[in-house]
Amino acid sequence: MPFLNSHIMNELIETERLYVEELQSIIEGYAAALDDPELIYLIPPSLENKKEVLFGNLPEIYEFHQKTFLKELENSTEKPELVGTCFLKRKEELQIYEKYCQNKPRSEALWRQCGDSMFFQECQKRLDHKLSLDAYLLKPVQRITKYQLMLKEMLKCSKNSEGTAELEEALATVLDIIKSVNDSMHQIAITGFEGNLNDLGKLLMQGSFNVWTDHKKGHSKVKDLARFKPMQRHLFLYHKMLLFCKKREETSDGHEKSPSYSFKHSLKMSSVGITENVKGDIKKFEIWYNGREEVYIVQAPSMEVKNTWVSEIRKVLTSQLEACREASQLHQKITENIYHAPMRNMRKTALRQSDSSSPETGYRRGDTGPNMRQKRGWSQRRLPSMDAEDFETIPSSAEDLSISSDGEDEGHNKNGDNDRYQVQLTYESGTAQELSVEAGDLVQFLEESENGHWLVKNLRTQKTGLVPPTVLQSTAEGVDLYSNSDIFSDLCTAALTDTEEVDDSTGPRPAQDGRFAC
Repeated sequence: MPFLNSHIMNELIETERLYVEELQSIIEGYAAALDDPELIYLIPPSLENKKEVLFGNLPEIYEFHQKTFLKELENSTEKPELVGTCFLKRKEELQIYEKYCQNKPRSEALWRQCGDSMFFQECQKRLDHKLSLDAYLLKPVQRITKYQLMLKEMLKCSKNSEGTAELEEALATVLDIIKSVNDSMHQIAITGFEGNLNDLGKLLMQGSFNVWTDHKKGHSKVKDLARFKPMQRHLFLYHKMLLFCKKREETSDGHEKSPSYSFKHSLKMSSVGITENVKGDIKKFEIWYNGREEVYIVQAPSMEVKNTWVSEIRKVLTSQLEACREASQLHQKITENIYHAPMRNMRKTALRQSDSSSPETGYRRGDTGPNMRQKRGWSQRRLPSMDAEDFETIPSSAEDLSISSDGEDEGHNKNGDNDRYQVQLTYESGTAQELSVEAGDLVQFLEESENGHWLVKNLRTQKTGLVPPTVLQSTAEGVDLYSNSDIFSDLCTAALTDTEEVDDSTGPRPAQDGRFAC
């Protein structure tokens, strides 16, 4: 076994040296040649000022391997059991491959335009390369894949020996990088999403599914069709949001283009619930939104894919529940320090006074803002958009899916004391739209945004911006703002799972859903 490991280690180091040499030849023989006065006349117009597009961050990859990674692998020659540590130590640096792969479609498109030019032929002749540049630009993608194969071979020969744990962790690291690279390649192909994908947190999963819908509101004919005819959707799961996209594959000039994903719909993870089993198909699971106002039956291509997605969604909801509890505990401590009374007593009193109830849980919920009946964000939410090709047929009135907003209540004093709040907890803004406030500041409520934050005006600084309502206290009533509302309604009412099955024989129906309270 030690002999086999030594043999694999030698192969790893030899191929690493060759890899570094090939990267060097690309940079010196092609990238640098773009600045060679003797070859300028051969450079095609389509290649001018496009060096970064063609080569991406290849110089950064070369520098890392030549100056750092190769040397560390060579230092492990006599002790192959330490090779896993090399990968773990450089886990962050290896993320540079994600950036390179994200640029690859642009690089390939540019190569198709100018790859047959005299410039590249002359560079290849000078380097005496048998293969053209495009083959060498694939080397980084091939190399990161090669690492996982070699680590797997070393693990086979190192069971229960020194360094096995590090090798297993190193393999997991490389596999995670490969997954991130693959996911990012799909993410950059999303079109039509108006927000910033970077604001949604890490991309955790992506994949294609059959999706059925069953919503409480919307055009009846569209609802019936959507309930029985599946849509093909590519789902992207982030920490903060789940995106539904339609995959589109096109060809151009005889070349297959990378697929694109047309954005259709999104769900905030803070309001999502999940039902693991749907009767009639073991590969189906259910995602529901905002108290089952929107229900999605999702059919995975296999049980393995289903289990992986259900597990990952559970993790997201669990982390949100934990964040909810921590915030609730912090809020209770602040409240007790100020009023010398447990928050739960104030909460019970408020719940008895609440004038609306949740059909899912049975507890009563009050308004979440002073102008909520006029500005209830979820009441104006659009249901998923559907293309004509999504189903076999589609009614012409699909645009009627928009949910009508609630009627307005009259007589609210928008500029009175009811709209003034005192900041109970200093808040530092994280984006340009948010407002930093300090404990003790007075603010005036203006309106509620779609993400649940409030647009307020700081009466001390006269600045306007968004703040989370959890840091505010009403000045009019003399009690905590959240004694009149459900403190963390979105987070705390999102169910982690429902193990009871939903009968899918005649279309999806609501099930008894387990919920977790703060």
